[in-house]
Amino acid sequence: MTKIEKIVLSYSGGLDTSIILKWLQETYGCEVVTFTADLGQGEELEPAQAKAEMAGVKDIRIVDLREEFVSDFVFPMLRANALYEGQYLLGSSIARPLIAKHLVDIAREVGADAIAHGATGKGNDQLRFELAVNALDPSIKVIAPWRQWNIHSRMQLLEYAEKHRIPVPSDKRGEAPFSIDANLLHTSTEGKSLENPAEVAPDHIYQRTVDPVDAPDAPEIITIGFERGDPVSVNGKAMTPAALLTELNGLGGRHGVGRLDLVENRFIGMKSRGIYETPGGTILLAAHRGIESITLDRAAAHLKDEIMPRYAELIYNGFWFAPEREMLQALIDQSQAFVSGEVTLRLYKGSASVISRASPCSLYSADLVTFEESAIAFDHHNAEGFIRLNGLRLRSWAARNGR
Repeated sequence: MTKIEKIVLSYSGGLDTSIILKWLQETYGCEVVTFTADLGQGEELEPAQAKAEMAGVKDIRIVDLREEFVSDFVFPMLRANALYEGQYLLGSSIARPLIAKHLVDIAREVGADAIAHGATGKGNDQLRFELAVNALDPSIKVIAPWRQWNIHSRMQLLEYAEKHRIPVPSDKRGEAPFSIDANLLHTSTEGKSLENPAEVAPDHIYQRTVDPVDAPDAPEIITIGFERGDPVSVNGKAMTPAALLTELNGLGGRHGVGRLDLVENRFIGMKSRGIYETPGGTILLAAHRGIESITLDRAAAHLKDEIMPRYAELIYNGFWFAPEREMLQALIDQSQAFVSGEVTLRLYKGSASVISRASPCSLYSADLVTFEESAIAFDHHNAEGFIRLNGLRLRSWAARNGR
């Protein structure tokens, strides 16, 4: 085994990473620095610090990344209207490169020669962490315990914890819980009964959204302001990125907006089923497309829609720091120069519907589109030549085929 002097561990304080911490200390006999990212997951982070202290960790890092997460990762992704497989708003996918970035930064700061994560060999997160590290600093080694140790089940995890006197809360000792990932953008739930895609998801797993059936019977009208493709205000009130997303999560959750039951194709090669709740992100996607509808040129808008699936797939597969994603981002960001204005939406029973949009940069012309007499001259006869030229190849094709 290669000699490791110091490791930075992505640490939540949960069962898995608590055991990983002890395993790293035993296996490598070196100092482990813990890093816990506050991404707005809504959990108390003090217990993670207390557990790390109990395990003898001297350097414990808990960093508030909420604003960086939304401004530098979520918003650039939303400029692209990114959806993986046409539905998934990439809530977990977009958080991993940010965590990896800080793991690398801390490793450089403290002189660590390795980082470690708790992702399993079956999932996508191992790729997202490790491909990011490869791109940011290939000299740093990556330790993935789930691919190295002899623990293969939850029962073995609990046995390891008991043997090494690692505290395990009573609610973690029984049946395996759902696997939950949460941050400011979303909550995802996997495992247990959800592993059968034919079984209806139980109501109690939803955490951020009310059942649309039980949502208020009266709709709520909200207005979101945009500047250069990014949301900057809600109902006329300017907000920081994290505060704005938090506000929209509350509004959307109250109206049951943003639920998704999805069977997706993992990069690793298997299908998985997850329940996603992304209330604020769902509202922002609808609003962003609304403001783009009047500010983007047709060809530019269609080009964005063409590259979006590729862009979303790059994020899902862990290539946030790859050159092709950065190239696509430059194109997307260029398209947003005039995407400014306000969009009004109706939140009602699980839906977020655009009902009006306005922009000082609008390309929409009522004088051109009106059925009434217009101040702008439009010669209807010009359409005849336009149609004949576009039909030329079709007439040639039809003649060849004997039509």
